[in-house]
Amino acid sequence: MKVLVVHGPNLNLLGSRETSVYGNASLSDIDFSLSELGKEFGLEIESFQHNHEGALVDAIQEAPAKGVKGILINPAAYGHTSIALRDALLAVGLPFVEVHLSNIHAREEFRHHTYLSDVAAGVVLGFGPDSYRLGLRGLAIKLGRAG
Repeated sequence: MKVLVVHGPNLNLLGSRETSVYGNASLSDIDFSLSELGKEFGLEIESFQHNHEGALVDAIQEAPAKGVKGILINPAAYGHTSIALRDALLAVGLPFVEVHLSNIHAREEFRHHTYLSDVAAGVVLGFGPDSYRLGLRGLAIKLGRAG
């Protein structure tokens, strides 16, 4: 069973970008850890990062044709601005979990709302790279791969 992990803008800079907020783990570290955890649930992890909103929308729209059964998404800043990401996720009809490395509710006011949270199967935030792993566990449960 395949899961698409979507990483939004600036996440390619993880490990060097504002480490006091986002930690020292690189994006490749996170992807590796998700692949390893996915094996425990019989999930194949396909990761995709892009800084452009349209490329993220394209990846989401193409997911069902690639056999993807669920999406784990860190929309980064686009979570606070992108109705297009929301619409793409709703259009494909796949369960998805939204994750954020930082606690967006403890940050600037404009980060407190996302356009994805109310339609997501779940939301995990504030645990650094563990947010991704916790989100994947939740998605595995939603997909019937974990109890």
